[in-house]
Amino acid sequence: MMKIIGACFIILATTWAGFEASKHLNERPRQLRQLKSALQSLEAEIMYGHTPLHEAARRLAAQLSKPLSWFFESFSKKLTDSETTVRAAWEESLKEVWKLTAFKQGEFEIMKQFGETLGRHDRFSQQKQIMLALSHLEREEADAYERQAKYERMVKSLGFLSGLLLIILLI
Repeated sequence: MMKIIGACFIILATTWAGFEASKHLNERPRQLRQLKSALQSLEAEIMYGHTPLHEAARRLAAQLSKPLSWFFESFSKKLTDSETTVRAAWEESLKEVWKLTAFKQGEFEIMKQFGETLGRHDRFSQQKQIMLALSHLEREEADAYERQAKYERMVKSLGFLSGLLLIILLI
């Protein structure tokens, strides 16, 4: 009886681990879509609303879900509360929130490069920089969908099957 209960716990634990690992694959495309939407909203605030950067970031934080809302909230606070450059505030906020996201290193580099140009150009040059970042993020989003389709089901199955293997080895 104890072996059966132990086997059930092992199956549940490894299956849960497989589903948690697949959740990361599921979150990345969703967060990339949100990030693209946020950059498009930022473009609209800059181009048509003539909104200051800290105010635009604060508005974006209110519209987005976590963890991206945390990023824009942190960026807005750094711009208003401290004497720092836009680039430094962007990079610090990026580093703070990055571990909480499902993004990969490629997205980090894209956002870091975008932050280096943010606030340095006129509105039309800034719009071009946003469009460039969006095109790079679209490429990353296509990669994320491809990885999700390729590996999500496998990771879930691997969790369950590794539990079965462990039970067989222990019995």
